[in-house]
Amino acid sequence: MRKGLVYVTGGARSGKSTFAEGLMMEQGHRILYIATALPLDNEMRDRIKKHRQERPSFWRTLEAYKGIGKSLEDRGERFHGILLDCVTVMITNLMMDMGFDEEGFTPERTARMEAQVMAEVDSAISGIRKWADLGVIVSNEVGMGLVPESPLGRIFRDIAGRVNQHIASEADSGYLLVSGIPLRLK
Repeated sequence: MRKGLVYVTGGARSGKSTFAEGLMMEQGHRILYIATALPLDNEMRDRIKKHRQERPSFWRTLEAYKGIGKSLEDRGERFHGILLDCVTVMITNLMMDMGFDEEGFTPERTARMEAQVMAEVDSAISGIRKWADLGVIVSNEVGMGLVPESPLGRIFRDIAGRVNQHIASEADSGYLLVSGIPLRLK
């Protein structure tokens, strides 16, 4: 049984979730899957339903994108593994909660938003480390593409990039998925 914190990143449809779920399958039966997506439209509802059906029936699910550390503390339950999938969706939802209009993004507001996101991520990392033998955190690599056209897109990319760097520095090991192939980073 593995122990520690694993960071898994890669582009869209790179195999991140499949790889992360494979790590969890090796851990035993006490697995908690933290799903950060919200069912905002039919396509997302179908995607969430498909993911639920693909996961082993004995895995427990926590649907949350904020207050994750507190939710784990409130449960008070130890797990062989906790999988958080995915941080970039978590960041999107947190930014939506904070309200955004592209005209209102001052450097100060952006810094506050990033600090709030980072606090949520730190809380999740602490909770996962406390309540699981193995924690796996999945996030999209957003810095390898084109520079986003809109200010909001650039702000999101910058925040996600710094959050990913932070998670990678906290993790005991890290993987980049490319076309389904895991490349060990650390």
